[in-house]
Amino acid sequence: MKLAIMQPYFLPYIGYFQLMNAVDKWIIFDDIQYIRHGWVNRNRILSPNLNKEWQYIVIPLDKYCKEDTINKIKITSNHHWKEDIIGKLSYYRKIRAPHYHKVIDLVQRCFDNDVTNLLELNIITLKHIADYLDIKFEYSISSKEQFDYTNVIGPGDWALEISKQMNASLYINPIGGQEIFNRDKFAYSGINIKFIESNFIKYKQSRREYVPWLSIIDLMMFNSIDTIRKMLSLYKLF
Repeated sequence: MKLAIMQPYFLPYIGYFQLMNAVDKWIIFDDIQYIRHGWVNRNRILSPNLNKEWQYIVIPLDKYCKEDTINKIKITSNHHWKEDIIGKLSYYRKIRAPHYHKVIDLVQRCFDNDVTNLLELNIITLKHIADYLDIKFEYSISSKEQFDYTNVIGPGDWALEISKQMNASLYINPIGGQEIFNRDKFAYSGINIKFIESNFIKYKQSRREYVPWLSIIDLMMFNSIDTIRKMLSLYKLF
């Protein structure tokens, strides 16, 4: 069984979905400390200001403690953040992104709920996008699995312990974190470990100069489902 373990990012870039498409089982890693200025409550899309290239779309949060885990983070209730995000995405209509209407309908369906927990909202968005792209998204939530972390000593041990308890034969991780993992530890436990690296993917963003590695929403605005399905295989495993 091929396994991936990732925090629940908000509308992440294509590499996140390449990894999702490459594995049999996905662990939503929610019982770890929430870190500010990461990708759990924000991502990037094109900016109308050509000098800035991109802008953030952000889910505003209620006050939280520094030690709070992701599953405890709440969305603020006194801010029109959904309208703000939809408003920023309307720029794609102005530049005539060919799939604007389909994608904005998908985003609105993601937001058509009264969810106040950030984890729950991100799971909803991930499921909608996986369905849109015909990606099999079989997942478990780490806090609900109640994994035993007794043997976690270093940062790479979280994945090892979860992989062992899930009876995974192969664990795949984004290449950016490879330095924290000990291959020998995985091998000793009978688990192979590989790292995924996305190829550089370029597509036409209207008449603008190309801005890479934006949210999957940007890519969906400009590309058909069939084209994106092909892009999902544009990576290397090491």
